[in-house]
Amino acid sequence: MENKELKLSFETALSKLEAIVESMELGEVPLADLLAKFEEGNKLLKHCEARLKEAELKIEQLKKERDTVVFTKFETERDL
Repeated sequence: MENKELKLSFETALSKLEAIVESMELGEVPLADLLAKFEEGNKLLKHCEARLKEAELKIEQLKKERDTVVFTKFETERDL
């Protein structure tokens, strides 16, 4: 399942996680399957956290790039 999880978008993983949590809260999961659902939910949660962290790092990188823009003087024929 880990290869499939790597390909999941954040939204898909979150949707699957929400479905697992809802079924567990409603008591729809037999006790025998509860541990497997919990493990699957934990993997999905880690996947979502990793995707959010990647997005956060990308935003920080873009902010730094924006803040370090250096303007140089544009030379015209008159300046030469």
